[in-house]
Amino acid sequence: MMLMPHAHPALQFTYPLTYGAVLLDGGVQFRIFSRSATEVRVLLYDGVNDAEPAEVIRFDRDNDRWGDIWSVFVPGIDAGQLYHIQADGPWSPERGQRFNGRARLIDPYAKALAGDFLPSPDGIIRPPKCVVIDDSFDWAGDRHLRRPLSETVIYEMHVRGFTRHPSSGVEHPGTYLGVIEKIPYLKSLGVTAVELMPIHDFPDKSPGVRQEFVQTNYWGYDPLAFFSPHRGYAAGTAAGCQVNEFKQMVRALHAAGIEVILDVVFNHTCEGNELGPTLSFKGLENRVYYMLDNGGSRYRNFSGCGNTINGNHPIVREMIFHCLRHWVHNYHIDGFRFDLASILSRGRDGELLPSPPLVEIIAEDPMLADTKVIAEAWDAAGAYQVGSFAKLRWAEWNGRYRDDARRYWRGDGGLRKDMATRLAGSSDLYQSSSRQPYHSINFITSHDGFTLNDLVSYVDKHNEANREGNRDGDNNNYSANYGVEGPTDRREIDAVRLRQLKNMLATLLLSQGVPMIVAGDECRRTQRGNNNAYCQDNDVSWFDWTLVERNADLLRFARELIAFRRAQPAVRRKRFLASEARRPGMLPDASWFGADGKDVDWDTGDVSLQLLLGAPLDAGVDADVARHVLILMHSGTLPRRFTLPSSARRIAWRLLMDTSAPSPADFHADLKGPRPPATGQVTLAERSMMVFVAKPVWPVGATAQKGAIEIIDDD
Repeated sequence: MMLMPHAHPALQFTYPLTYGAVLLDGGVQFRIFSRSATEVRVLLYDGVNDAEPAEVIRFDRDNDRWGDIWSVFVPGIDAGQLYHIQADGPWSPERGQRFNGRARLIDPYAKALAGDFLPSPDGIIRPPKCVVIDDSFDWAGDRHLRRPLSETVIYEMHVRGFTRHPSSGVEHPGTYLGVIEKIPYLKSLGVTAVELMPIHDFPDKSPGVRQEFVQTNYWGYDPLAFFSPHRGYAAGTAAGCQVNEFKQMVRALHAAGIEVILDVVFNHTCEGNELGPTLSFKGLENRVYYMLDNGGSRYRNFSGCGNTINGNHPIVREMIFHCLRHWVHNYHIDGFRFDLASILSRGRDGELLPSPPLVEIIAEDPMLADTKVIAEAWDAAGAYQVGSFAKLRWAEWNGRYRDDARRYWRGDGGLRKDMATRLAGSSDLYQSSSRQPYHSINFITSHDGFTLNDLVSYVDKHNEANREGNRDGDNNNYSANYGVEGPTDRREIDAVRLRQLKNMLATLLLSQGVPMIVAGDECRRTQRGNNNAYCQDNDVSWFDWTLVERNADLLRFARELIAFRRAQPAVRRKRFLASEARRPGMLPDASWFGADGKDVDWDTGDVSLQLLLGAPLDAGVDADVARHVLILMHSGTLPRRFTLPSSARRIAWRLLMDTSAPSPADFHADLKGPRPPATGQVTLAERSMMVFVAKPVWPVGATAQKGAIEIIDDD
């Protein structure tokens, strides 16, 4: 008789994984891959803190092994059962074999972990216990939102840090449920997706090292169990409760129209190098799961974290493939950002492959077809593939955008052409691979580096609290402090900083491509100059909710910018900008001018720029809202007079935004700001932006066919 997956008839069908603990009627099927093991056991525990198992289940080598898969059915156990895996096999570290029959191992396919690392009298680390999970959940009709990437605004956030601060006022601070309580804020901000920093289960501190010498693993970029939500973000205490709490969070975010993107770390694990502990993969098939060197005795370290996942080995590729499907099917995840994704492009010997199988599988898999796939297209060993990581569906964190935008607004010379290219969607990076502007994930800050407030408040990093002698963190921040390092009471300096914050937020949200904002940048969150706060599980990293009130004017500015972006198709086109008019009588998609209103000279060191975006009338664009947009940018240190280009003179403009103006005159959300002077000349303050918008272009009709669809009056 065939055993069928256990599921409640009224709830959603559960997608069965090939490996791991599979819940069936009457018991659990344990399936473990190991090619070289001589014996495999399942250790069953009654309690989370139990040091010893209540029962040991041995796989029969003759009857419970199918090829390299060890599979045994254990009757009489159910969801909530705690377990470890043990495997005997060759101990030959010089050849990459690291079996240890005494080691308690985490199932690579464990769907949840419970408890913590327990002390061990024999020196063998005892990791958290695996939990058998019933995947059934009442999704109440929830499905993926399927928002087009071109219409996405990403908000990068840390689950714990978002609500852990005492000022958050939530009932469950630092948890998945705490995020639910802050959904009204996210919705009011207008973002369409949250990108969660790693939630795959990870150790809070590196195992196997004296804990007084170990930094807290706050960021979570040290995975322990790829299929399990981090237990530390659960509000409850029951084993496996994080599974349902995480699903509740996703369901609530979807109900608010907000997608969920996971930052996933498939480039290394917390097992470290040859000196690190054996917790899971090392003890089951070390030579398969990791890239090894020196005959197998050393680990290749393209991740900078001690080891490198062997992602293009067929077995590991299959695991990653199943993992992504697991999160999409069982958790309704909308997309993934792949940390140090260039490692996914490396073959088994570490070489960069021209057509990496794993990268192609992720793009082509039918179950992932509705998801967003985003690469951090570099690694710690020197690979830098921004613009060349892949084709097809892959989007990329655009590190070139970050650097060019920072340098332009800092006032570096010779950046006008580069800044224009980034504003226009980075065609130099993505067009040749048949990708579009929305494959560029534009950002100026991320979790890794200064916050936006610190970018304009510090010249140097201040990472002393990390206890690494301020040697950690990037030294190339392209930042400025405008006269004082760190906080200041000098109003003139703070005024410049505030203007620069607005300039960079406006640049980001008015650029072609997909904007990503870091949580708190909209209200001046600071890390006190720390640009590598990976270990700061404290108010250095936590979102201080008093800033929402203290910086309400900047928050309003950010909200209105996001709302304008979402309403205005001119700043989020689905194809690269054309310099020639697509229809007779219409403006080109983009026209570039200098401050004098004449065609721009790209070879000068001038830091002033005008961009005239013609209103799009593409298929699917509502002509009743499509507007011409005129963007004026000036990063110089003295005021500058701008002359509007002649092609813009027939259009009646209204001021949308002026970053040098005090709130609320800095943003006219009603789109009825002042008209520019009749002379066609406006003066921009030092380090500032102005944006003008026109009345909606008339719908295409008989008049339009004659070319008379420009707006000449504005009654």
